Amino acid sequence: MTTADGHLLRGARPEDYDAIAAVADLWWGRPIVGSLPRLFLDHFHRTSLVAEAPEGLVGFLVGLISPSAAGVGYIHFVGVAPAARNRGLARTLYDAFFALAAGHGVHRVKAITSPVNQGSVAFHRRMGFSVRGPVPDYDGPGRDMMVFERAVAPGGAGRDTSGAVP
Repeated sequence: MTTADGHLLRGARPEDYDAIAAVADLWWGRPIVGSLPRLFLDHFHRTSLVAEAPEGLVGFLVGLISPSAAGVGYIHFVGVAPAARNRGLARTLYDAFFALAAGHGVHRVKAITSPVNQGSVAFHRRMGFSVRGPVPDYDGPGRDMMVFERAVAPGGAGRDTSGAVP
């Protein structure tokens, strides 16, 4: 699929890991790649996405369908190249994941971020997620997190922006 701004959006492949790992710390401006071990693309590439431009990787979304919680998807890690930001690419990646996940019977999508990442909190609110937090010790002692949850329209048709969770 080609996005409105001409990027190629495709399913991820295990071999995409090296390109993603090479830019993650640079795109975040801090060490972050440790939060994305290779196993995510080895085992969840079919529910993950990559956005490419002629110059290479410009975005990615690592998502999964929960094997333990029926009807739940989870967005683990999303990145957009600094030069490609503020053009709707992250929204496009999320919308594509919502449609993919709905096709697998998902009706709720979850995600988390650190309380200091106010840009992510604001983005998730704009995307229709409910926001809780900071939730104390969510990711272990002293690791408070913001928790996001959003309903997904059945069959991926249309966007549910109510933030309501069935």
